[in-house]
Parts: sequence; C-alpha cells; structure tokens
Amino acid sequence: MIALPAAEGVLDASGIAPRIEALLPSGARRRQLAVRTLLLGMLLALADGRPAHLTRVHKALASLPECEQRRLGVLADWKDGPHLLSYRQAEYTFGLLARALGKDEPDGLPSRELQRACGGLLEASVPEELKERVSESDTLLKDAGRSLAVDWSDLESFSRPPPRGTGDCADPEASWGHRRNNLRRDEDELFFGYYLSAAIMVADEQGPPVPELARRMTLSSCRHDPVPAFTPVLTAMPAAGIPLGDVLADSGYAHRIPGNWASPLRRPEPSLPYWYETG
Repeated sequence: MIALPAAEGVLDASGIAPRIEALLPSGARRRQLAVRTLLLGMLLALADGRPAHLTRVHKALASLPECEQRRLGVLADWKDGPHLLSYRQAEYTFGLLARALGKDEPDGLPSRELQRACGGLLEASVPEELKERVSESDTLLKDAGRSLAVDWSDLESFSRPPPRGTGDCADPEASWGHRRNNLRRDEDELFFGYYLSAAIMVADEQGPPVPELARRMTLSSCRHDPVPAFTPVLTAMPAAGIPLGDVLADSGYAHRIPGNWASPLRRPEPSLPYWYETG
C-alpha cells in the first residue's frame, strides 16, 4: 500500500479535487466528507489491491490512524460527540461527484470534465524529472522521453448482461464487445463491458530508458470504436503543453478509418506526433 503522504501529493498536484468540489451543490449544512478525502480513499483502496467498491473506499478511510481521520474529516466532532464517517455519507458524496462528472444523456463515453480529471490525476503521478514541457515561447524545458505506446483491453462490467432483446441491467452504458481468447481458435470471445485504452510511456528511439508509466487512459463502452474514442485524449496533450513524440500502435489501429487515428496524429503541426505500427 502506498503511503498516505504520497497519495496526497499526487492528488494535490493534479488539482482536480477543488475543481470537482466547485461543481458540487452547496447546501445549508456542510458535508463531512470532502471530495478530496473521497478521492484519497479511492486511491488508497486501489493502491492496496482492493476491489474498486465504495465499501472498500469507506473501509480504507476508516482504517486510517485517528489523527489522520480527524485531519481529513473522517472523524468529526458533532453535538453528541465524535462521529465516524458512515457509509451512507460516503455514498451520498460519491453520488454528487458522479452526477457532476457525468453526462445529462449518458452515451458510453466519459464527459469532458471526467476525462480532464482522469488525465490530471495520471499526469500528476508521473515524476517531474520524467516530463517534458513546452513554455509559451515554444521552448523545450526538459529533455525526457515523449513517446507513448497505446493499446486497449477489455474490461468487464460489474453488472450482469441484460436479458436478450432488452437493455434492462444495472449498467446500461456497458455493451457487448469482442476480445481475443487464449485458445487455439480464431473466433473472438464475447464479453459485456467496456474498452480500456491506455497510453504508456516508452523510451524515445535511441533515447534513455524510462519507466513504463501510464500517461493517459480512457474508458469507452463497447458500442464505440476504442480508437477514435482515445484519439482526442492524445491530441489534447500538446495543447496542455505536453509534447508528444512517437506513438506506437499495433495493426488494430492502422486498420481503422484514417480520419479517426492516422490523420489526426500525422498533422504537420510540430506539437503533434507521428505514429508507426508495431506487430
């Protein structure tokens, strides 16, 4: 399990907690659980290898030392004495967060705010000495690896699939998708869920080795092609001052419509990368 200060350092460096908090409605009564503490509980639960259940998040926060619980608001003084954060309170704040970062009409793709929050959190997890940034005068500030390797993988939904011919299930944004099986057959295997796309840091050609850290991710319903769903996430990085080098991808990307992948990443602007196929 990562140390609490390390998790707080990544979270605070991302700057996403105050942005999300500002999106939440403010009531007459102050919430005991702040967005920052909820997100911190999520990081602690995931870093400890626990399933991504809200009950696990609540347990991670309730397991902190008493001094940390008080500092983070997990343990608060009420009129009747100390009050330990309840699961219902965690569920309530999570519901507010989910609505703030969701779409009015869910379509199986993350909202702009949700993608921005995920990108900021991943970016903050990469040590500064491994980053390359461009100043307003287009001056390269650091010499580090800029290349990324991208791919997608299947991620099954927590929900049971809906009965045949209906869409009635606990996760209506999930959909049926195809994945490669490990058997000696050519047929793909069906699964119900999402495609998880990720961009991992790799060394530049003839450059020094770099840790293979995740730089960007996105999640899309299987009803969407994962390639065009991920392209805007990558092409948005230069606008944030994060230059891109080579983008390595397998043939599953090359066989898509050029306008959905190759063309956006081959544009002549110097801040955008070129890509080449591997495998």
